[in-house]
Amino acid sequence: MNEELKKKVESVKLTLAEAEKYVHAARIVNFDLETICPPKAMEAQGEVSAFLSNKAFALQKSDEFIKNAQYIAEHKDELEDELDKVWADSWQREYRREKNISPELQHEFALIYNKAYVDWLNAKKANDFSQFVPSLTAVRDTELKRISLIDEPYQVKYDNLLDMYERGMTSADLDTAFGECTSRLVPLLKKIQNSKKKIRTDFLSREVTDEQQKKMAQYLLEVMGYDFSRGAFTTTEHPFTDGLAKDDARVTTHYYPKMFASSMFSIIHEGGHALFEQLQPAADHEHYITGNKTMGMHESVSRFYENRIGRSEAFIHLIYPKVCEIFPNVMSDVSEKELYEAMNIVEPSLIRTEADEFTYTFHIIIRYELEKLIVNGEANIEEIKELWNKKYKEYLGVEPANDSEGVLQDVHWSSGFGYFPTYAIGNMYNAMYYKAMAKSFDIDEAVKSGDFAKINSWMRDNVFKKADVLSPKDWLKDITGETFSPKAFLEYLEQKYSTLYEL
Repeated sequence: MNEELKKKVESVKLTLAEAEKYVHAARIVNFDLETICPPKAMEAQGEVSAFLSNKAFALQKSDEFIKNAQYIAEHKDELEDELDKVWADSWQREYRREKNISPELQHEFALIYNKAYVDWLNAKKANDFSQFVPSLTAVRDTELKRISLIDEPYQVKYDNLLDMYERGMTSADLDTAFGECTSRLVPLLKKIQNSKKKIRTDFLSREVTDEQQKKMAQYLLEVMGYDFSRGAFTTTEHPFTDGLAKDDARVTTHYYPKMFASSMFSIIHEGGHALFEQLQPAADHEHYITGNKTMGMHESVSRFYENRIGRSEAFIHLIYPKVCEIFPNVMSDVSEKELYEAMNIVEPSLIRTEADEFTYTFHIIIRYELEKLIVNGEANIEEIKELWNKKYKEYLGVEPANDSEGVLQDVHWSSGFGYFPTYAIGNMYNAMYYKAMAKSFDIDEAVKSGDFAKINSWMRDNVFKKADVLSPKDWLKDITGETFSPKAFLEYLEQKYSTLYEL
């Protein structure tokens, strides 16, 4: 590597280190905003977050930084470190997307998203979608403006937003995958609903305290191998995980007095995200490529722990004694088999985050179809509530009684479109690498014995290790030797639920 290239790499990394400090601070402010910030302070706090984020953005918009980064990209093959080459590729990708966005415009966008979050929260509390319509319209217009500023954008507008979360994936890919899901799962859902098998659920609504749920969350995170010296957990309106920094991956959950299972599976889900952050290679941080992992990758991991592990018979066997200990008023007359069956009941419902594993995919397909209509100019924001209700009736046979359990239930649209499909993509990814893991050792035996060190070690070496280095489709091929397909996921659902419902 010549001396000039070496100096430019050093200069770029110094700027990235400074930018990372602003990003770190913005994440801390955001974490506060979504957890304990007083309602009247939210909009102002959002402005602080936008200010800090914009400082990081502006540093990477300086002429010197761009000139140095372009030189590095042009001389990528001369770089001695493979991870520096990965950074050069990711920078070029981001530069193509954001080169025409000034720091001032980026700040304007951030304020729109932050205001939308506050307006969504207020609209949800008021149970009134009309209160959110102006902000959601502003978000849509912002997304369209972003697309118009991309160098060489995808022809299909929506694909540009999907690519931000799952690079290389297109709506054509999803139309095919979701089409297969619909054609195979809709008939199976009807068979399940007509099954004579009855699953007991009366105990699921027995009242529990926040303190009991906190103890359970702590226990579940410990079982999973979450490192509390590098993380923490608290509560929020809409559970999330934030990898604030290299040694700071925080998780949140929400407690419902008559839905004890909700916080259990939300903390397992968020704990999966956190394990991905905690077990990724340290070198990825040093080379500023930790942002390369996609949301589909991340959701594959969180839903791997939540569903493939967390809802398995082996995991219920492992935690059953502790569930009885922490929730004695709930579990006094509940067998291990009854708990397992209740955790896997198929029951079309309104709330995505509370949906059973089987019907969950329909919640994502509905949002995906609506997002495409919005972004591709085929539906107005004012129509979305009516379309939402219509699609829930069509796919799941249920209708929202109000806006909070309908179109306002999720926070995601306050920050844009393109994220939702990654939840379903993640299920398809993990079904494929679960099969690969099963070739290495008996997963059920490891879970029954609480040997999450074995599971996490395999995940670290096979799933986490190259997530920042490879594109999703190449990453999946590297892990499994196969190309992306919903086949393994659909086979898993068909086998599991045919057995459960004695079809």
